[in-house]
Amino acid sequence: MIYRHFNAPSHAFSQFSHEIIRHPRLTSDAVRLLTWQLSLPQNARESLSSTAQRARIGGCAFTRAKRQLKEEGFVHERRVQGPGGRWTTQQLVSSTPLTAGEAAKLLARTPLPACTEPVTPQVAPSPRKPAAGRPTTPSTGGHPDEDLKEDTSHLPAEPAAAVDSAPTSPHAEDARALVGALPLLSPALRHIPPGMRDELTRLAARWLDAGHSSADVHEHVLRGLPGAGTPVHRPGGLVRHLLRDVPPRVLPTPPPSAPIRLSVRLEGARECAGHHTQPMLFRPLADETLCAECAAPAREGRRPNPLVGSNP
Repeated sequence: MIYRHFNAPSHAFSQFSHEIIRHPRLTSDAVRLLTWQLSLPQNARESLSSTAQRARIGGCAFTRAKRQLKEEGFVHERRVQGPGGRWTTQQLVSSTPLTAGEAAKLLARTPLPACTEPVTPQVAPSPRKPAAGRPTTPSTGGHPDEDLKEDTSHLPAEPAAAVDSAPTSPHAEDARALVGALPLLSPALRHIPPGMRDELTRLAARWLDAGHSSADVHEHVLRGLPGAGTPVHRPGGLVRHLLRDVPPRVLPTPPPSAPIRLSVRLEGARECAGHHTQPMLFRPLADETLCAECAAPAREGRRPNPLVGSNP
């Protein structure tokens, strides 16, 4: 249970409608900003932002409160051009919601602020004082007679001359097709300048001359592209950087040969270490190295007959 105690103020008070205090779509900051503005004297010209600073309302909260007051019709503002061409923002705060037309009529009755800053007067230019003597025309003529070779720097030869003297690669056509397919690999390579196609073709030809395939070059370029979402501002320069150094081709190593597998009939058989005319295979019961024919004479201390025994 709650109890209320209220003393009516005798001075320094303002009358507000309950619709403002209990408005369902206005936050506490919006209500505080509106009631603060309505409590100011009639001739006060304090802006909403200044009121928000005095009321300790933050920037984000002030923006949200001002937007709510404008949506509900309690605040209206417009931009007008006053004397001297200066633009001014007029704000209208009302205790009841107003439409845009009603606010425009009230703002039209408000006089615009006069320009208090003095205007710089236009000063006419002073008369020019002519130079002493009679006017003369500038001297004209050709170049000086001195030799300028000592002062002229020798520029390097044009790159086109070096390109023409370079031997033509046998893979030039394949390299040109390789470069032409680069825009199809990734959207980041769609805007390669046409003027760089010849240079990229020469770089790609070096890769083909070294034994790399077109698929190897394309995979190398794709590995060098940045991750998804990172823009490529100069795709031609990026491809040139990726193709500048040609690594040696690494041949794939052949897979290791599988061991020779014996037939099922010979699995578990072992060659006898005894004396036989031809290799003798037997199936040991444990870890013995002699067949039965060689093991019996060895136990008796005599040499086995090599003609005895046959392959299983």
